[in-house]
Amino acid sequence: MLCRRRCYRNLQQGDLTIEEVKNKIAQGAILLDVRSKQEYQEGHIQGAINIPDYEIIQRIEKEIPKKNQLIIVYCQYGSRSKDCYIKMRKMGYTNVYNLYGGLDML
Repeated sequence: MLCRRRCYRNLQQGDLTIEEVKNKIAQGAILLDVRSKQEYQEGHIQGAINIPDYEIIQRIEKEIPKKNQLIIVYCQYGSRSKDCYIKMRKMGYTNVYNLYGGLDML
């Protein structure tokens, strides 16, 4: 657990800090929680929708069909959400971002 708090990778393209996320939410961003259903039920950011990372390819176009929709993807530590960010970009989503460090940074 200590390593997770100290060993985060550097910010990369598509990553947002907490402050940047707040600005995007004010602009109408959709929050996408990619943790498991159980993790989501144990607590999530208010207003977030839940599509677990292992279901993202099957469900994202149905749940969020507009590929230019402003979307912020998050998980607990930022790695699952970064993977989903990459998958969504490959699927043609153009306005998607990743919460750097995930919920652990809150």
